[in-house]
Amino acid sequence: MTRKAALVIGGGVAGIQASIDLAGMGIKVYLLEKKPSIGGRMAQLDKTFPTNDCSMCILAPKMIECSNHENIELLTYSELDELTGKAGKFKARIIKKARFVEEDKCVGCGECAEKCPTKVVDEFNAGLGQRKAIYKYFPQAVPSTYVIDTDHCRIFQGKKCGICKKICKANAINYKQKDKVLTLHIGAVLLATGFDLYDISPLTEYGWGKIKNVITAMQFERMMCASGPTGGHIKRPSDDREPARLAFIQCVGSRDIRHKRYCSAVCCMHATKEAILAHEHCPELVSKIFYMDMRAVGKGFQDYVRRAKSEYAVKYVRARPGRVIENEENQNPILNYEDTVNREFVAEEFDMVILSQALIPAESNLSIAEKIDVDIDEFGFISIPEALVNPSGTVKEGIFACGFCQAPMDVPDSVIRASAAASRVAEALSCYS
Repeated sequence: MTRKAALVIGGGVAGIQASIDLAGMGIKVYLLEKKPSIGGRMAQLDKTFPTNDCSMCILAPKMIECSNHENIELLTYSELDELTGKAGKFKARIIKKARFVEEDKCVGCGECAEKCPTKVVDEFNAGLGQRKAIYKYFPQAVPSTYVIDTDHCRIFQGKKCGICKKICKANAINYKQKDKVLTLHIGAVLLATGFDLYDISPLTEYGWGKIKNVITAMQFERMMCASGPTGGHIKRPSDDREPARLAFIQCVGSRDIRHKRYCSAVCCMHATKEAILAHEHCPELVSKIFYMDMRAVGKGFQDYVRRAKSEYAVKYVRARPGRVIENEENQNPILNYEDTVNREFVAEEFDMVILSQALIPAESNLSIAEKIDVDIDEFGFISIPEALVNPSGTVKEGIFACGFCQAPMDVPDSVIRASAAASRVAEALSCYS
C-alpha cells in the first residue's frame, strides 16, 4: 500500500493535473491544500492567454474530476506538519484544520453567510470587495463547504452572535470542532505549491495604496471577472466611473536588483490579455502597456501581441515609468516616464494604472523545504539540481516538484510539467521496495 500512494502538496492547476494523472495510473493520491478549496491561482483568473478561453471552464471540470476520483482523497484546509522516513516508506503527519462547519452536513446553500453580520476584506478578490466571517472561498469551490474565519467571527472573539448556527437547517455549524491529526503512509511526495504575489507597498514611486486609481493586475483581473466584486464591470475605485484610458506598468518588483532580479514569465502576456479584455468590455477604451522588452516566447504569443495592436487599440511603449503622481482635481494618475525609443521624457495622464507585480514562490516553500529536507534556491524556488536530465527531481530521493514552485512559468507549462512529474513519481513508486 505504501509503495502505491503519493502525497501531492498544493491544489492549484499543477497539483490537480498531477493528481489526476497519478490516480489514473492506479496510485492512491492525497491532495493537500492549505486553502479551503482546491483551484489555486487559476481560479482567480477570468480568461487564459493566448486563446482567451474561460479559465474556470477549463479548471472546474478538473476540480470536479479530482473530487470524484476514487483514488484521490482531498485534504483541503490542511497543512503538512512533519515528514519522516525514506523514499518508498515516508510517513506524513497532516494537520487538518477545523472549519467549524461539518463537511458531511454542509449543503453549500449560503444562508449562513447571507445572514452573518461581520464583513471582512475578501482576499480571494485581491482586497476588492468584502466577504463574511463565515464564507465559501469562491463560488465554484471544491469542496463546496463553508468555513468560519475565527479571526473575525464574533463567537470566537468572545462576543454574542451565533446567527449562523441558528439559521443552518442542516445543523452543520459546530463551534467546538477541533483540528484533526492524520498520519499518511506514502511512497513519494510531489510539491506543487505555486506562487504568491509580491508585496509592492515598498515601491512607493508607483503610488499603490495611496492613489485610489492605481491597482494591481490581480485586482484588475478580479474586477473583470463576472463572479468578481464588480460583476465584471470595469470601474475606477475612486468614483465607479468607467475608464477611457488605461496604463499597464510591467516588471513592478521583477527584474529589479532592489527586489526580485528574475522575470516572472507571465506578466507581458497577462497585461496583453487584460488590455484586450478591457477593450471588449469597453470598446472605446484605449490601453498603453509600458514595458522594458516584450517577452512573447510561447506558442501563438507574438500573434497575440499583433492582434492586441491591430484589433484592440493596445499601444506598447518601451519605457519604465519612474513615478506615478495624482491629479488632485480628477484623481487621475499621471505617469512620468522616459520613452526610450523616441528618447524623450513624458508626463501622461490616465484614468487608471494597473501594476504587473512580481510573482514569487509560495511563502510556504521555506517551511515545507525545512520539514521535508529539500533545498531552495536564492529566490525561494524549490531547487532542481539536475534540471536537464531530471526536471522534477529534488535533492532528496522520492520527493519531486512541478509548476511555479520550481521556476516562473505559465499555466500550459505548469500543466505539462505536472504530467511529466506524475510520470516520474509513478516510475519511482514502481521501483521502491
